[in-house]
Amino acid sequence: MQRSLRLAPLRLAPLAALLAALPAHAEWKVTPSISLTESYSDNVNQRSDATKRSSWITEATPAIAVQANSSRVQLNANARAYWYDYSEEDVPGVRNSQYQYDADSRFNVVDQLFYVDAGAGASSRSISAFGPLAEDPNGNRYTSENQTDVKTWRISPYLTHRFGTFASGILRYSHDSVKSDASSVFGNSTADGVVLDIASGTGFRNVGWNVHVARQNVDNENFGDTSSQNATLGLSYRVGTSLNLTATGGYDKYDYQALGGETQGASWSVGFGWAPSPRTNIQMSVGRHYLGNTGSLMALHRSRHSTWKLGYSDAVTTTRSQFSLPAAIDTASMLDSLFMATIPDPVLRRQAVDAYILAAGLPSSLADNINYLTNRYMRQKLLQASSAFNWRHSSAVLSAYASERTALSSSESDSGLLGSQLRALNDSVRQTGLTGSYSYRLSARSTALASLSASHSRSLDTDLSGKQNSLRLGLTHRFGRSVRGSLELRRTTGDSDITRRDYTENAVSATVTVQL
Repeated sequence: MQRSLRLAPLRLAPLAALLAALPAHAEWKVTPSISLTESYSDNVNQRSDATKRSSWITEATPAIAVQANSSRVQLNANARAYWYDYSEEDVPGVRNSQYQYDADSRFNVVDQLFYVDAGAGASSRSISAFGPLAEDPNGNRYTSENQTDVKTWRISPYLTHRFGTFASGILRYSHDSVKSDASSVFGNSTADGVVLDIASGTGFRNVGWNVHVARQNVDNENFGDTSSQNATLGLSYRVGTSLNLTATGGYDKYDYQALGGETQGASWSVGFGWAPSPRTNIQMSVGRHYLGNTGSLMALHRSRHSTWKLGYSDAVTTTRSQFSLPAAIDTASMLDSLFMATIPDPVLRRQAVDAYILAAGLPSSLADNINYLTNRYMRQKLLQASSAFNWRHSSAVLSAYASERTALSSSESDSGLLGSQLRALNDSVRQTGLTGSYSYRLSARSTALASLSASHSRSLDTDLSGKQNSLRLGLTHRFGRSVRGSLELRRTTGDSDITRRDYTENAVSATVTVQL
């Protein structure tokens, strides 16, 4: 199908941005490291008792972190490779290697006019929400059960302009790609999109307005093309110094193989924004779109020793869009809010956040759901809450979520993933989960930590379910400026109605990490 977006020349923008931005005098920080781990697992492939295998695992993990910061270039990138060697030969269902990377960058090509955002990532993802979960921060890295590697990249040049005190605008083009090792059943895809945002300027004191217009075309190699168009007009009215009343109206149109019913229609919402202090902010709305009643919530509160976030969203989405623009709660941003009261300088605060994540063994993001593979459009209702605490000798991070996904497009595109007997598995899926970590500083060099995670998924149409729980206890010690060691105990349990088997794993590991 011929695309309606003919923006191929804009794909040369990344080259122009790179040539313009790289000569800038950025503050580059390159940190290579290598970790050596020896582990023992009594169920390394996470199978049932009848087929499980135990093994010693020797693991080598070279890694590199790159940061750059200047008026022209902002870059934050991390990459690591895992190589595994097992004491037992021919263990079924395990990996021999694994690669992960994540990079985000922004290039200032022409100040206050032309910018380019770019990013890339690769990680293991769960094929189904009803098996061993790759997203579990305390889980087993060795098993290949229910896992595939997903690689993404995106490039987004955009123009900005300020029309005096009347308005400011951003015109953005984006191109992204999502590929999976399971490409035969989860189609590799690319997307092109254009977004125009215009907002009122400082000339409007009590009344504000904004316009949002977006279009995206998605080309799936196996399942054809789809598209979406969205337009919204927003109004706000300031009541006093801390309260804003808001209202929106718009229209949404989607082109996909629908199950029936509407794929387009008008939308509206009314709500408010309340910011009684710099530490507290609440945005809330209720309304209706073509799928029914809807609403949104975003609340943030920060104190000297804690930060709290609560959010609710109701949107039409896809698995690929969540891979290309992940919505998980970023651990670094959560801790950045927490440390803001005690470390005002952003550079020093980022260093403190990175050091804390490393010492406490925290994941890069706090899961908001299990993003299983599906080629279908779906309506997702998502409630998520998170909090972080920092005391004199200890700290903690908690996150919880509840989501419900209802499929909007035909199940034919998932026939390769699910087969004919499980075609209705992803029609309506409800998920709940909890993650938490606690660390206690025993001394300036030693930290004890504990973390847990629990998740549960249920297919409402088939009544099939799956769950996974994990617990990790550990002790870390810094032997010198560049050498760290850790000792960990891990226990994982799970079951799945689809595979009709339970699994339990107990493991112990010792790691030495050298920063080069």
